[in-house]
Amino acid sequence: MSTIQTRDGTNIYVKEWGEGRPVVLIHGWPLSADSWDPQMNVLADNGFRVVAYDRRGFGRSDQPGTGNEYDTYADDLADVLAAKGLTDDVALVGFSMGGGEIARYMSRHGGKGISRAVFISSVAGYMLKGPDNPNGVPQETFDEMTKAMKEDFRKFFTGFFQDFYGRTVDSASPVSDEQLHWAWQTTMHAGLRNILQAANAFATTDFRPDLDRVKVPSLVIHGTADKTVPIEATGHVVAQKVPGAKLIEYEGEPHAVFATQQDRLTQDLLDFLCSDRVAPDAGVETLEAAR
Repeated sequence: MSTIQTRDGTNIYVKEWGEGRPVVLIHGWPLSADSWDPQMNVLADNGFRVVAYDRRGFGRSDQPGTGNEYDTYADDLADVLAAKGLTDDVALVGFSMGGGEIARYMSRHGGKGISRAVFISSVAGYMLKGPDNPNGVPQETFDEMTKAMKEDFRKFFTGFFQDFYGRTVDSASPVSDEQLHWAWQTTMHAGLRNILQAANAFATTDFRPDLDRVKVPSLVIHGTADKTVPIEATGHVVAQKVPGAKLIEYEGEPHAVFATQQDRLTQDLLDFLCSDRVAPDAGVETLEAAR
């Protein structure tokens, strides 16, 4: 198993496919790097060196009782970049909680080596509702989540993934039972303490000051029906605060667009990442061609 060791001695699992311009994919809570497999596969086929890693406490990485907050998460990202020799022209792609790593890395580490950023269903912005953030999520909602996870986190996530994947009767983009089973099974490999502390981190961290430090071309993708991370408090804020950021709204889509709109998301990523490297007459390999 491929791991790197962070500055505090935590072992982080890292996977890498392909060769070429580097792209680092950061997964969401409470999953693992494997949630990116369909996108990784196509990006690797299109001339990218694609790196993804399991956040500390999740997947195949260590489960330390400390460091489950965004300063350390950003340091872990910096350590992955250093260990893999990714020092220049790196694109960061963060889903959900992973968008917070991007924002904090850009401010805490000065955006070192980063040339592009993609925020997908991202928590960047500010999740917690307050006087200056009326579109956020009430504290009571997070309190109820914490209580339910402490009582029976296995049962909690069975219900949680219904909204996460938009599994409703009238869903326009249903996912398979197997997809939900994979998500639940993957979550069971995470540490309860890590799950709880990570949830507190994304619920209470205000990324709006960090976004002022994002100075690279950026893409924001968010479902308009996201019940897990409301677009008004997050995706819209990123699009407003990051100069020149491009916003793509997935109408009626839930949180997990990496699964519910797998092909569309992959193509949007390809279009954005390839937009400045392909000659006008060269063409870009489409998603269909990559299959």
